[in-house]
Amino acid sequence: MTKIISCPNCGNSPKMEFLKQFNIAFAEGNVTFLMENVTDDIVWNIIGERKIVGIEAFTEELEKMQSVKVSELKLDQILSHGKEGAANGVMTMENGKHYAFSDFYVFQSAKGEKVKAITSYCIEV
Repeated sequence: MTKIISCPNCGNSPKMEFLKQFNIAFAEGNVTFLMENVTDDIVWNIIGERKIVGIEAFTEELEKMQSVKVSELKLDQILSHGKEGAANGVMTMENGKHYAFSDFYVFQSAKGEKVKAITSYCIEV
């Protein structure tokens, strides 16, 4: 079970609460939740590594990540405004490595039903 530490107060912002749950789903490897909440033409740009385009490629990438287990997710900030949102924090892996991350999201609309694009920055610390 992944330990979740969430500093942001998402209380009155449904979009911020969604981004919190989206990041938790990543950490816990909840592929079903992630697939249900992105568009078919999702673009995931992992800066310095690769760009993943389309739901099939996104799903394949998520399935590859299943072997890497997160023991702790610390969310430091979650922001949202209009069609955009962001989250940053630190992931601690079961092997003891720590990764700082920042993810920037573009929703398909200002109502934020589904994520259309993700830009991820991740470094080992």
